[in-house]
Amino acid sequence: MTSSENRRITDLGTLKAISHPLRMRLYRALFVARTATASQLADQVDEAVSLVSYHLRKLAEHGLIEEAETRSTDGRERWWQPSSYGFSIRDEDLRDAPELVAASAAFGRTVDEQRNQMYARFLDERHTWSDEWRAASVSSEWLPRLTAGELAALGAELDAVLKKYDQKARAAEAAGDTGGRENVAVHLRGFPYRG
Repeated sequence: MTSSENRRITDLGTLKAISHPLRMRLYRALFVARTATASQLADQVDEAVSLVSYHLRKLAEHGLIEEAETRSTDGRERWWQPSSYGFSIRDEDLRDAPELVAASAAFGRTVDEQRNQMYARFLDERHTWSDEWRAASVSSEWLPRLTAGELAALGAELDAVLKKYDQKARAAEAAGDTGGRENVAVHLRGFPYRG
């Protein structure tokens, strides 16, 4: 059963496993679907089922996903689900391990590239969405002057707000309220910079 907590990644093998671009796309697709087979995910990422199966097994080897209860009548298809609500990589776990720092940077670049691709696709397809969805979409930038502690507190508050909305939506879906719902990506970054 999927844990309701984030999984904290602290080892190099797991960090390298999730840093692979296709594996990250598969993890994201599985997180959205909640449960899926390799065939279903292969259709979403436009890759061969055998390749997707291989990468799903690699994610499972590192505990990022797990087998889900089968939904097929003949039991031949393997169903997968995320093993946790998400995962986190924390700076304090990387400090004394240069190989983890490098792997974390590679992971960050993979995720950033995929997030930018998602947003670019939305911009390209914006006209295909209803007026309501176009008006509801958000793209903002703030440039406050904060302390490290204030930035950490801001991040924790925003995380709590987003988790609240996600859990509320999941509960509504479980109760059958699926009308008008779409997958929504919320990408947020907060980091220091020098002008």
